[in-house]
Amino acid sequence: MRNLWGAFHAPSSKATGVMAAVVTVAMWSCFIVVARASAGRTLGPFDIALCRMLGACVVLLPLGWYLVRTGQLQGGPSLFGLSPLALRTTAITGSLAGLGYAFLSYTGFFFAPAAHASVLMPGSLPLWTALLAALCLGDRITATRAVGLLCIVAGDLMVGGPSLLHAFDGGDVWKGDLLFMSAAICWAAFSIVVRHYRLEAVKSTVALTIFATMVYVPSYLLLTAFDVLPSRLAAAPWREIVFQMVFQGLGSVVISGITFTMMIKQFGPVRSTMITALVPGLSALGAVLFLGEPLYWNLWVGLALVTAGILFGVRQSKAVPATTTIKKEALCADAKGAGGSCSV
Repeated sequence: MRNLWGAFHAPSSKATGVMAAVVTVAMWSCFIVVARASAGRTLGPFDIALCRMLGACVVLLPLGWYLVRTGQLQGGPSLFGLSPLALRTTAITGSLAGLGYAFLSYTGFFFAPAAHASVLMPGSLPLWTALLAALCLGDRITATRAVGLLCIVAGDLMVGGPSLLHAFDGGDVWKGDLLFMSAAICWAAFSIVVRHYRLEAVKSTVALTIFATMVYVPSYLLLTAFDVLPSRLAAAPWREIVFQMVFQGLGSVVISGITFTMMIKQFGPVRSTMITALVPGLSALGAVLFLGEPLYWNLWVGLALVTAGILFGVRQSKAVPATTTIKKEALCADAKGAGGSCSV
């Protein structure tokens, strides 16, 4: 296990960053297609979330115990000696990327098609990340970045606008669109936390998964026992349960969670955002090829606007003002106090 941790903990090379980017884009694209296909199977959204967390914990729970036991805890105290991050940081990352993103996105697929998720989740992620970075980190939104963000907003409206206009006509697609947007906000907030505290890839993934599992599993068991939450776990074939644990847990949480954080560390938030421009088109194409979903003209236009907005908005910006640098230096003190590290 020490060799495994050392491989992840070693300084990232360019080749490692490229590999992390490829894996992240592939996993994010597959996640949207598989999650939409899963909506037509036996398991419900709360059941899938349970499989996601349990599947990830099979790998990450022993790893978290090992990291704490070998003195690799960042800050303190830890969550029952299992999370390698400080308790406060563990709770924040777990609430955003562990609980919030999973609940909102999985539920959204029961109302809206995968093509909508393609644009409204990875497509709107740069928008919410830029806004939160400006608010929380003092990042400046340049003119070129603003144009790109406007294109993203226009693309989102092209996809979600028609369903929102029919909100009072009895349709439910608008509910899924709003859930997808909320999921993107949760992940954007998580990205800001990663940048702010300079969290390591493996440790942050372990921490958020352990927190989410410890909160969700007891709540799920209690609420389903009293018929508060609907559960189809007992009626689902074991193959479906195992598949969700492997794909959602090992794939979407462990693998893509680590590679996403590695990508930010290697390329920085700007270039990483450019790479995610591939996800909307790839996932929408996958939905057409594998799920038989139609791709109407407004979805094509929405995809084009979002992709253009991402590529245009991440162009090289001007130098960061001195006041922003000073503010980031002040924030670094908070980051180190919470068990992370920081550089400006």
